[in-house]
Amino acid sequence: MDKKIRVAITHGDTNGIGYEVILRAFEDPMMLDMCIPIIYGSPKAATFHRKAMQIETQFTIIKNAEEAKDGRVNLLATFDDEVPVEFGHSTEASSNAAKQALARAKEDMQKHLFDVLVLGPVVPNPNPNREEKALTIMLSDRVRIGLLTNHLPIKEVAQSISIEKIVEKGKIFFNSLKRDFRINNPRLAVLALNPQLGAEEEQIIAPAVAELEKQNVQAFGPYAAEEFFACNNHEQFDGVLAMYDDQGMLPFNSLAPEFGVKLKAGITAICTTTDHGPSFEIAGQGIADPTSLRQAIYTAVDMFRNRMEYDEPFANPLPKLYHEKREDGDKARFAMPRAKDVFK
Repeated sequence: MDKKIRVAITHGDTNGIGYEVILRAFEDPMMLDMCIPIIYGSPKAATFHRKAMQIETQFTIIKNAEEAKDGRVNLLATFDDEVPVEFGHSTEASSNAAKQALARAKEDMQKHLFDVLVLGPVVPNPNPNREEKALTIMLSDRVRIGLLTNHLPIKEVAQSISIEKIVEKGKIFFNSLKRDFRINNPRLAVLALNPQLGAEEEQIIAPAVAELEKQNVQAFGPYAAEEFFACNNHEQFDGVLAMYDDQGMLPFNSLAPEFGVKLKAGITAICTTTDHGPSFEIAGQGIADPTSLRQAIYTAVDMFRNRMEYDEPFANPLPKLYHEKREDGDKARFAMPRAKDVFK
């Protein structure tokens, strides 16, 4: 594929480390060899951040995405108002600046003016397309963990879990592993809600796993989370579906202490972001690490290429000359312990 991928990047909360990690990511000239960046933000805020932290990255101001040029860091002015930068905490002005950048990016996304979207750090990270249901997947080179529920108080998690939701999110995860990561026959582990076998496992999670299997998803579980990660069982799977934030985030942060990437799977657009928020506590100090932002860009670019390769055969399919009989060979090959074995 010869075409350079156009990467839209929203600036996030302007009082956080968004501009620092974005501009520092493009201090490496090789970044411009792989993509055409379009930063959705404020030229004045970007200039303030660049001068305050003595960042060398230069950018070209554009008015619309069509003006973006190869070999440059393009900054699309999403609004004209000056945004006062107050490092260390979010304000109404900095939050609104993040929302305006996202709104303009969403508008251009629907016009297909760029290929992938990388969200700058805000709290919480929004879903760029609210008409579609997304699954948050945490990515690193060691593990992929999807979160069934997001930002819920722990007391509300149990009542938010259902067979339908697990099946829906499990299929999103499975399809993303196939299409976005080009894994031919993904193996998906589903975690239990409780440390011991309980009503949720018997009445909801286990039946959901069985239903996923009926729909040709290689799903296994439920597994008790503590034992699952303690025994490194995650290494036997391509993805792990956790029931709530801490159940997935705590092991993820332990397995990927240096950097990680968040993926919004199940929406039309390819959308990634950093595994950290605006980090107000270090904003303006010039010590923010751009690794996660850079990895979010790499991941989005790789996913775009993977989707192109995956979708290409379906664009011009050959006529089917015979009935293909499905075999259960993969099922037998990837058989794993079931819930009754795990909860002994």
